[in-house]
This record gives sequence, C-alpha cells and structure tokens, in this order.
Amino acid sequence: MADEATRRVVSEIPVLKTNAGPRDRELWVQRLKEEYQALIRYVENNKNADNDWFRLESNKEGTRWFGKCWYIHDLLKYEFDIEFDIPITYPTTAPEIAVPELDGKTAKMYRGGKICLTDHFKPLWARNVPKFGLAHLMALGLGPWLAVEIPDLIQKGVIQHKEKCSQ
Repeated sequence: MADEATRRVVSEIPVLKTNAGPRDRELWVQRLKEEYQALIRYVENNKNADNDWFRLESNKEGTRWFGKCWYIHDLLKYEFDIEFDIPITYPTTAPEIAVPELDGKTAKMYRGGKICLTDHFKPLWARNVPKFGLAHLMALGLGPWLAVEIPDLIQKGVIQHKEKCSQ
C-alpha cells in the first residue's frame, strides 16, 4: 500500500464525479472539465511542495495527451517525452502511458514504450472508477514508476544525462 506522503498527496487531488468517456459526447465535456481541474490542482500542489515533475496537454477532443516528465537524480534533471490516448472504455480502463525513448530499456515496459502498471496501479484504478482521473494516473502510476525505474536505469548505465552524453 502507499506510504503516508503518497496518501496525503492523493487526498489533495479532487475526485472526479462524471462517469463518462470519449463516446459520451456532452458528458465527456463535463468529465474533461473535471480532469483539467484535478490536474491543475495537482500541479499547483506539486509546485507549492517544490515537486514539479511533469507537463501535460491534450488535443482539442481530450483524447490524446502528450507532454514531458522529469526526474531529478544526483542533482541532474532527466527529461522524457510522455504520451497516451484515452481508451474508448475510459474511465473503466486506465490509459497506458508511454515513454517512447525508454522503449526496450527496462523489463517493466511493454512494446511501444508503454510503462507497466498492471500489478500495482490497475487494481487500484479499478476500485476507484470513476473517482480517479489523469491526475491520479500521474500521481499513482507514472510518478512511482519513474521513482523506481529511472535510478535503476541510471545505475546500470542504460540511460545517461544529456550533458554527460555530449561531452
């Protein structure tokens, strides 16, 4: 189970109320508003805690999301592109986040750079439909994945900081 700090962070993310996906037209617009409000609150809380670690934006329909995430290790910032599509069965099905440049570099990843969230995150998501949204996906999915995988990949020499590569 999550530690106390994670529980506190997640408790400050607004829960979503509208149980709607991309096929639900008008209700999807309401769900997207809730998603953006939750993401904005989560990012603001992270900034206030000096823990800003990602940027996200979407296409006009809110069905394709993309941005950047970063992880600080030994005072060096490692930055990665991220992307995901909203599944047609959302919110019942959680999105699959991809970090394309890490594709094939860790066993905890599927083809196409999609990170593995099967064991820990997906059961939690399933228990919290429709309350969980994209902010929860970032806080409980991508964030912990980065915290485990990036230091391991750095230690193994699989990824290097961009400044070290250019020298």
